[in-house]
Amino acid sequence: MSGLEGTQAHESKLYYEFSHLYDRVFNRVFTRRIEQAIRSLEIGPGARVLEVGVGTGLSFNAYPRHCQVIGVDLATEMLDQAREKIARNGWRHLKVMEMDALDLKFPDNTFDYIMAFHVVSVVPDPTKLVCEVLRVSKPGATVVIINHFRSRHRLLAMLDDLIEPITRRLGWHTLGLDEVVGAGPLQVARTYKTAGRSLFTIVIGRNSKD
Repeated sequence: MSGLEGTQAHESKLYYEFSHLYDRVFNRVFTRRIEQAIRSLEIGPGARVLEVGVGTGLSFNAYPRHCQVIGVDLATEMLDQAREKIARNGWRHLKVMEMDALDLKFPDNTFDYIMAFHVVSVVPDPTKLVCEVLRVSKPGATVVIINHFRSRHRLLAMLDDLIEPITRRLGWHTLGLDEVVGAGPLQVARTYKTAGRSLFTIVIGRNSKD
């Protein structure tokens, strides 16, 4: 196996050595979609929100100040940038913590909303991620996932598979939607794209555990 094929998405230098370039590269690609998704939820006063894979905090502007948001990530360099944004803007409703999304250090049934933006295809075990997200969120909690998923069109799916070694090197790998939403008691209420040719799907789900 070549070095390219053996690269794991979460080990990409993008999240560590090149973290200072992350906002410059992905702000235009990701931020507008993320902000639209958050604002469409109309998060109520006092709601507790967890964002896994928060990175540099591309989402921060969209969260209302009347909710409490915790963002977690393993990339310390990216969290440093997120903390700088929080301090610069005086955002008291936001804080970030270094934490593994596959081993969340929160009690069961803690959060009203869970956000997972462009992260399920980065972690080494997306099934465990979804299980952890469902564990720490309350019954009936809203779970929002934004990601690129393998196309249901056969030729496009073949293209996804063909470029998989390259995308792993860049920092992500390709999953099917069913691989993610079928990992636990997650009831999908809606899936949509913000543009017809967008590569990214927004999934709005509900934690349907008892």
